[in-house]
Amino acid sequence: MELNDANLQTLTEFLRKTLNPDPTVRRPAEKFLESVEGNQNYPLLLLTLLEKSQDNVIRVCAAVTFKNYIKRNWRIVEDEPNKISEQDRTTVKANIVNLMLSSPEQIQKQLSDAISIIGREDFPQKWPDLLTEMVTRFRSGDFHIINGVLRTAHSLFKRYRHEFKSNELWLEIKLVLETFALPLTELFKATIELCQTHATDVNALKVLFSSLTLISKLFYSLNFQDLPEFFEDNMETWMTNFHALLTLDNKLLQTDDEEEAGLLELLKSQICDNAALYAQKYDEEFQPYLPRFVTAIWNLLVSTGQEVKYDLLVSNAIQFLASVCERPHYKNLFEDQNTLTSICEKVIVPNMEFRSADEEAFEDNSEEYIRRDLEGSDIDTRRRAACDLVRGLCKFFEGPVTAIFSGYVNSMLAEYAKNPGANWKHKDAAIYLVTSLASKAQTQKHGITQANELVNLTEFFVNHILTDLKSTNVNEFPVLKADAIKYVMIFRSQLPKEQLLQAVPLLITHLQAESTVEHTYAAHALERLFTMRGPNNTTLITAVEMAPFTEMLLTNLFKAMALPGSSENEYIMKAIMRSFSLLQESIVPYIPTLIDQLTQKLLLVSKNPSKPHFNHYLFESLCLSVRITCKANPATVGSFEEALFPVFTEILQNDVQEFLPYVFQVMSLLLEMHSNSIPSSYMALFPHLLQPVLWERTGNIPPLVRLLQAYMEKGGATIAASAADKIPGLLGVFQKLIASKANDHQGFYLLNSIIEHMPPESLIQYRKQIFILLFQRLQSSKTTKFIKSFLVFVNLYCVKYGAIALQEIFDSIQPKMFGMVLEKIVIPEVQKVSGTVEKKICAVGITKVLTECPAMMDTEYTKLWPPLLQALIGLFELPEDDSIPDDEHFIDIEDTPGYQTAFSQLAFAGKKEHDPIGDAVSNPKILLAHSLHKLSTACPGRQSERRGPPVPAGLFTGSQCATGLKDNAVPFKRTP
Repeated sequence: MELNDANLQTLTEFLRKTLNPDPTVRRPAEKFLESVEGNQNYPLLLLTLLEKSQDNVIRVCAAVTFKNYIKRNWRIVEDEPNKISEQDRTTVKANIVNLMLSSPEQIQKQLSDAISIIGREDFPQKWPDLLTEMVTRFRSGDFHIINGVLRTAHSLFKRYRHEFKSNELWLEIKLVLETFALPLTELFKATIELCQTHATDVNALKVLFSSLTLISKLFYSLNFQDLPEFFEDNMETWMTNFHALLTLDNKLLQTDDEEEAGLLELLKSQICDNAALYAQKYDEEFQPYLPRFVTAIWNLLVSTGQEVKYDLLVSNAIQFLASVCERPHYKNLFEDQNTLTSICEKVIVPNMEFRSADEEAFEDNSEEYIRRDLEGSDIDTRRRAACDLVRGLCKFFEGPVTAIFSGYVNSMLAEYAKNPGANWKHKDAAIYLVTSLASKAQTQKHGITQANELVNLTEFFVNHILTDLKSTNVNEFPVLKADAIKYVMIFRSQLPKEQLLQAVPLLITHLQAESTVEHTYAAHALERLFTMRGPNNTTLITAVEMAPFTEMLLTNLFKAMALPGSSENEYIMKAIMRSFSLLQESIVPYIPTLIDQLTQKLLLVSKNPSKPHFNHYLFESLCLSVRITCKANPATVGSFEEALFPVFTEILQNDVQEFLPYVFQVMSLLLEMHSNSIPSSYMALFPHLLQPVLWERTGNIPPLVRLLQAYMEKGGATIAASAADKIPGLLGVFQKLIASKANDHQGFYLLNSIIEHMPPESLIQYRKQIFILLFQRLQSSKTTKFIKSFLVFVNLYCVKYGAIALQEIFDSIQPKMFGMVLEKIVIPEVQKVSGTVEKKICAVGITKVLTECPAMMDTEYTKLWPPLLQALIGLFELPEDDSIPDDEHFIDIEDTPGYQTAFSQLAFAGKKEHDPIGDAVSNPKILLAHSLHKLSTACPGRQSERRGPPVPAGLFTGSQCATGLKDNAVPFKRTP
């Protein structure tokens, strides 16, 4: 693409169309931009537009498009095409900093993010002058430019807060500190002086305080991994000024807005964070400054109001106290009973109250409320911070703190009892107080795992929680109902089973509540209860125990999705999935109705997929419907195809990229349900599955390979007879996959299925070329993963076609090649093969080479016979993998190794591990013994000539290897 006016005009028109709400206009424009983004000069055209366009909307749109383009394409991934030319990369890096600093703030933020994305890949090695270029701008005196530099530095350095320690990281931080620490400190001092100079100029102060907040954020990032020598030497400068800023109260910077935090609050919040970091990690060095920070932060807490704008400040200030009180050598600061009472009364209790702002969020912004309260993203809420402070205080003062709070809890509950309608918030605070007091350790998966023994959770449940759950009016006091449901959910591991069983029908009733928070919590609580483990790795609550409630559970879950605000509620869909998995065949009578509702929902969300987790659980539920019903009656697979194929066709035709990997997985599951034939509807689709464009997207590869494997398994002969012209296309897919280090194992999955299921005569003309391709890849890029897969394939070929055929095809490529492969690859590498089925294939294949290949008897290959037998014995002696994979019922998508945005494995579309040898050989050790016996009978005296290794005692005893795969990079592990 040339850098000319015509191309700029075209790009402008398409960018404008991407903003159109009509998908028929928007989608083609997005597709066009996607199709041209690999062209040279594309990023430069975007940068030119964002700099020179007269239309501000287009400038911002170009900036966002540029940032997303950089995000998708800047990283160079091995085996994948590099979409940005070196020339464009150099030009972008040469111009982007200047452009960012001279742009308006809205565009500056996008370019700043783009610089940090590029920096993550290229800094410091490929972009050594980035920091120097940025630091020199500090001298400009223009705070628009300075803040641009600080914002970019922040987005570049904030990853230091969560990166694992490594030499590479420390060398980078060392380089950054050498270039950046001194200028940052000088800028910090100069900015504070300017604040004093311009103390009465509100506009100047706003800019300067923005700078101070960014400087404070940078301080946090640069000090996170370890205490740098520079900052230790200059601690006096930083801490004295931080303390001064913490106690500063400039009336000009106070805002009337009750919701949005002002600059003063944001700066003080960050300083509290910085002080907490030092108190936690560098307490010895920070010791001289600690008392004054504790005093300043305490005064801040007791003087700050309840408005929402102070939430971040208050929660960070409380977090500081929490981090101090759990350190042993600050224990003396909190020992006094009066201090503890004061903290409880003035800090903890007021910040646990349910405010009108919380009530507003509960009713009008339920999604955000749930995200904060349920998913643990409430790090910056007052309640979470107060809860952490209670936990911190309980570390050394559990008895006194529990006693103090018990008094508060009792008085709050007494107030509620006097007038529930007016005083329900007192009970809400009491429940929260009990929860924070009782919780010692918590996980997402199991709820509270360790509780305060001084709190009687069961008694509190019976006296105060059950009453709300049993209330006949599910819409009365929704906050208290949600509290009660959450209590059951988080203390599920502490409450006895009979109380959980008592709660189940009550929770099912709460699915009908109008409040989004309430019915969402009910769905989530049920889903969590259904994943609790009982004895023998089974579920604690069984399908039999759920039998009386099955119909009500399914009805209410599906009805809940019709309630306002919950049409794509991921918690409800996850509960549907988990209910199906728990109830198994109990759901079969309801499936005809339910599958109709699920397909309607799928059709609806496919128009505009926006909730990835909801969509994932929807497809999981579809898979469960298919598996459970077809297990009971295999003939019903046709009914599912009738219901699902129209929706799948629409998804394929509209190229809904997010859903294609799911569709291919469900189709694999359906096809695998058929007896040994491929229905015509699948055969019509077969040629389309080989189109290169589908294989360009990495997310499609695992499910497409699985689907093609199903085609081979169910109709290898049909394909050979009626679609023989498609075999080159099939092998073309194999060739593409085998060339990629990331996907070569997928290529072997496909190749193994082709060898196993296709009629031998259909492959005669291609066999030699297949081996040549494999040898070329071995020569160019030999990885352990590739060798393991190669060994399994070679031995499968031997099992399928015989040892003589294997030896002949190797030697037809190059004389003596068979010996070279045995000597250089099979003998030294075979013990790296893992996985029961894979080891079995290799054992049977090598046994055939040892005992059924004449060339191993009387040629120069004979010398390889003893070491090959030794290698096989070594394979047998490897420890067996006796680990039992987790039952799929308990799996969360976060636990699934293949869960990512591009491709998500469906746990319930999984298939049992396939053994291509099957019952023909039950124990490869016994096969070897029989084969060696047969060989010695046929050729007496020959084995002693070979002087093979002694066979270890007990080698041919014992049971067959335990099933279970260890290494997911080895063929025949089906994509679950």
